[in-house]
Amino acid sequence: MNRSIIATAACTLLSFFAHAQDVKTTIHKHIDTLASPSMHGRGYVFNGGEIAAQYIAGQFKSFGVEKVGSSYFQKYTFPINTFPGEVSLTINNKHHKLTPGKDFIVHAASSEWHKGKMRVETLDLGNATDSVSYYKALQAVQKGNAYFLKNADTPVKHLRLGIRNFAHQLPEALYLVPKHGKMIWTANMDRVAPTIFYVEDTVLPKQIKKVEATVDTRFVQEYNAKNVIGYVPGTEVPDSFIVFSAHYDHLGRMGKDALFAGANDNASGTSLVLYLAEYFAKHPQRYSVAFMLFSGEEAGLLGSKHYVYNPLFPLQQIRFLVNLDMTGEATNGITVVNGEAHEPEFAIMDKLNDAGNYMTKVRKRERTSNSDHYFFSKEGVPAFFIYTHGTKPYYHDVLDLPEEISLENVDKFAQLLIDYTNTLSNTK
Repeated sequence: MNRSIIATAACTLLSFFAHAQDVKTTIHKHIDTLASPSMHGRGYVFNGGEIAAQYIAGQFKSFGVEKVGSSYFQKYTFPINTFPGEVSLTINNKHHKLTPGKDFIVHAASSEWHKGKMRVETLDLGNATDSVSYYKALQAVQKGNAYFLKNADTPVKHLRLGIRNFAHQLPEALYLVPKHGKMIWTANMDRVAPTIFYVEDTVLPKQIKKVEATVDTRFVQEYNAKNVIGYVPGTEVPDSFIVFSAHYDHLGRMGKDALFAGANDNASGTSLVLYLAEYFAKHPQRYSVAFMLFSGEEAGLLGSKHYVYNPLFPLQQIRFLVNLDMTGEATNGITVVNGEAHEPEFAIMDKLNDAGNYMTKVRKRERTSNSDHYFFSKEGVPAFFIYTHGTKPYYHDVLDLPEEISLENVDKFAQLLIDYTNTLSNTK
């Protein structure tokens, strides 16, 4: 009798571990594909965003996920500054050529720069503590020259200039701005007059005399973007939807050599949504379950905003939306943004987590505006934004790669989301 119980328990345990491994293998397969060099960072050069959109639509089709209307795609456009060619920086001599993405980044709104080796002048902004002194200091700038900005953080701090405003204030020239720590890049929908390099201060020589830089840019006034959307019809209440969303876009390439693959941000969330799409296609719920993969998030939540104000079905039909962003490792649990605003739904998730012993901790946060749940929430759609807690700090840098993602406990997180969907679908 005891041997039989032990054998049954062992088989159950082996089955659980095999299922968990299958979940992780499936999700990691998608991450490996979405964050591969062939996707070019799912950004704005070399057709990266389009390649990713087609991959997601192909997966939907293979799962049997249905189109909302005649296509999986919802098309729209927006302006974006891109870097499709050479981005290089050499200081003093050819032996001091820096590595893009690691040693430096170019401000994403920078103008192009094609000049040979130039003398570098130092512009000290240490006394620019008010607008008068700041603009007086900038009067020394000569168009087309190269400058090392010393104490650039002084006017930024005292005048409360964000990185974008700071770039707009500078006259047309080439600027080297020392920066300590990770090289974190962004996306920009506009272009500024200067060309700005942020350079890791530990690689700068003691004396900066000469600089040779090349920045190839292309400002795209109407970049063709796509949201990718599908759904599994509900068995009993097809006009009510539970929605899973994530943004599939990332920053792309800063020139040909610096790839921002975006494995955790947000190939991980996209891959988890793809896993859920495949699961619910095989296990339909009472309510319809929709899957929305947005573009344009890195440029300003553009894809989700476009959807909210151009919905493919009425927003009032959304019972609940769960947005997934940066879900590559759940070693230390999850955080539920909007958990404080939707206490009953949070309580359901918390109770399910306790019953299943899935996450080490389920935290709740106030409302935020930093991911694709925001415009849905703004228009009254009940929504969570969930991100996981792991150990790797990579974000908007060239180190956010598939091999850095462990998917620890992500299989349990997926099961929690499945349980949650089932519970909401059966709750009036």
